[in-house]
Amino acid sequence: MIVASRRALLTVLTVAALAWSPAASADVADETVLAERYAPVVRLVEQAEECGPGEPYEPMDVDVLFDEPTVALRGPWGGGDLIEVGPSASDLPGGLYEYHLDFPGNALDPGCDYEQWAGRLTEGHAPAVYAHVATDPGYPGKLALQYWIFYAFNDWNNLHEGDWEMIQLVFDAADAREALSREPVAVGYSQHEGAERATWGEDPLELVDGTHPVVRPAAGSHANFFEEALYLGRSAEQGVGCDDTSGPTFDIRPTVLTIPSDPTEARAAFPWIEFEGRWGELQKAFFNGPTGPNLKTQWTEPIRWSEDWRDRSYAVPAGGAFGTGATDFFCGAVAGGSKALRRLIDNPLPVVLALGALVALVVYGLSRATWRPAAPFRVARRRAWGQILAAAARMYVRRVPLFVGIGVLLLPISLLVALLQGIFVRASSVAGIQTEGEGGGLLVLLVLAIGTTLTLLGVGFVQAATARALVEIDEGRAIGPLRAYRLTCDSIVPLLGALMIGAVAVSLLVTSLFLVPVAIWLTVRWALIVPAVELEGLSAIGALRRSARLVRQEWLKVASLTVVAGALALVAGPLVGALLIIVTSAPFWVLNGVAGVVYALTMPFVALTTAYVYFDTRVRDELASEPDPDELPAEIELST
Repeated sequence: MIVASRRALLTVLTVAALAWSPAASADVADETVLAERYAPVVRLVEQAEECGPGEPYEPMDVDVLFDEPTVALRGPWGGGDLIEVGPSASDLPGGLYEYHLDFPGNALDPGCDYEQWAGRLTEGHAPAVYAHVATDPGYPGKLALQYWIFYAFNDWNNLHEGDWEMIQLVFDAADAREALSREPVAVGYSQHEGAERATWGEDPLELVDGTHPVVRPAAGSHANFFEEALYLGRSAEQGVGCDDTSGPTFDIRPTVLTIPSDPTEARAAFPWIEFEGRWGELQKAFFNGPTGPNLKTQWTEPIRWSEDWRDRSYAVPAGGAFGTGATDFFCGAVAGGSKALRRLIDNPLPVVLALGALVALVVYGLSRATWRPAAPFRVARRRAWGQILAAAARMYVRRVPLFVGIGVLLLPISLLVALLQGIFVRASSVAGIQTEGEGGGLLVLLVLAIGTTLTLLGVGFVQAATARALVEIDEGRAIGPLRAYRLTCDSIVPLLGALMIGAVAVSLLVTSLFLVPVAIWLTVRWALIVPAVELEGLSAIGALRRSARLVRQEWLKVASLTVVAGALALVAGPLVGALLIIVTSAPFWVLNGVAGVVYALTMPFVALTTAYVYFDTRVRDELASEPDPDELPAEIELST
């Protein structure tokens, strides 16, 4: 770290010179001591391999950007607006509004370019933060100690070159010398356009050696948090999307470079501090590089800014009785939407053509499908693709109380799965069973197996009860949720056996990338095992064979219908939950619960679709085996 030592020596000499100068502020030395006393510990998410998940960017000494031939200073006009290649710090005087530093690479399609460039640029240079002591004219007797952190790239939803983040400590003191005799009263961590506060010395703030706050930058976005978690933001202040500080981490103790509070002294020591341009290439909207510290509200009005700090950030629950469907969907949707927007801005023609082709294909497919008549009764008949979905929807709407009652079973099963998993893990811990290493792996597999078995049984039971209820309705017999389940009790053993055989076989196949197509093919072949068990009284093996025979000549039709129906059920709950995230401030566990309830109530629609597909393929199979009839009838008689 020869370069780092030299940089630190220069800083000391600069401070000494400023303190000696008659025009220099007497507070410079005190500000430096104060900044060193409370220097943050930056806890970054570890990156296991280059260009992989984790945080590749460390707090950077911005001096490495200057006189660097891969960095350019450009004007605000676009096109050929090159001002200088390899600008020095003194080339960034006051003014130059909306000029920008341009790094090598395309921010909208970064690949690994910025990571490798930053690694080369910072090699041999210690990570650094910039301290700044500031007062606010409207709040006498208050002092702010700020630490500004620069990263080479913001690798989050709003990709952009350069990234300035900061934390701020607040003292009940008039100047740095007085602040040295007392502790801070509060601390705020910047997060996108807002910040989160903590009282000094209290949770959730973590301190090292009593004075050094631990800062957890989220991987990619560098928004600063107090704790390790996945955080969800639903506003510009919080950031729209999900910030992740979880995972293996490592600590950095950056070199502290103190920017004097006096503007003249600051310009002498750090000429770039007056730059009014952007620290990254010019792009559209929020893909622009950021402005520097001197253009932020907190630079000149730090105490007023601190009054807007939030009291908490919103961590996403790691689990729950109804899963994390809504929050997972929200995080994925925001990330996917941001990616699509970046591609649209970067290369609009292919994106527009692809979207247009997709919309045209969907419209064409829907217009070519036969939807009417949507006859839900006389179930044992052939139906077109659209008629199957229409019949399932019409039957569900006609008998909403019945099918809602059937779907409700999934709610206690979800609760039971969560309860058993929690009890098992807690009991294992009490019993001294290792939860890490090989013991932890076996425990995870066992808990996963229990949850998977119960979930499969619950979904299969709902499908069986729905199929049985459909037949009873078609025969004109009264049926309710409880009676539907009673009628399916005899099928539990073969049903669970068939589902487990299918699940194990498919799970083993998907462990190999080359066998994934086989797994998909088998999944569709076995899509009708539940109605085969329930309505034909078959054994587990018999149901697998029967489903394979029924699907054999209708694979594409069965696959498309089960995928469409399943997708509607899987997306409906998380979509409702994600929308509620945007328009309400309800706790995330409530929103995930809403998503789970919606999923449970839409599962009977999937089961109805599967049952109609089963009857469609069964009619085809049984009529095809008749000895050369002159005219095939449209349906068969069921023996019930």
